[in-house]
Amino acid sequence: MSASTGLSNLQQELLKVFSRNIDEKELEEVRDLLVEYFSGKAIDAADKTWKERGYTDNDMDKWLNDSEQ
Repeated sequence: MSASTGLSNLQQELLKVFSRNIDEKELEEVRDLLVEYFSGKAIDAADKTWKERGYTDNDMDKWLNDSEQ
C-alpha cells in the first residue's frame, strides 16, 4: 500500500482509469470483468496445486464421500 494515500497500487490505478462517473450498467460490467479476472487467477492457482500434488477425480470423489459420513 502506498504510505501517502493508504491505497494499493491497484486501487490507485483504478481511480485514474475511472475518474469519471459511469452509469450502473457500465459499473456492473466492470465488476463482472474484475470477478472474471480474479476468479480465473484463483482457478489457475488451484489447478497448479492439483497438478503438483497429483490429485485425480477419484481423490475428489473420495473426499466428497468421506465428508458425508
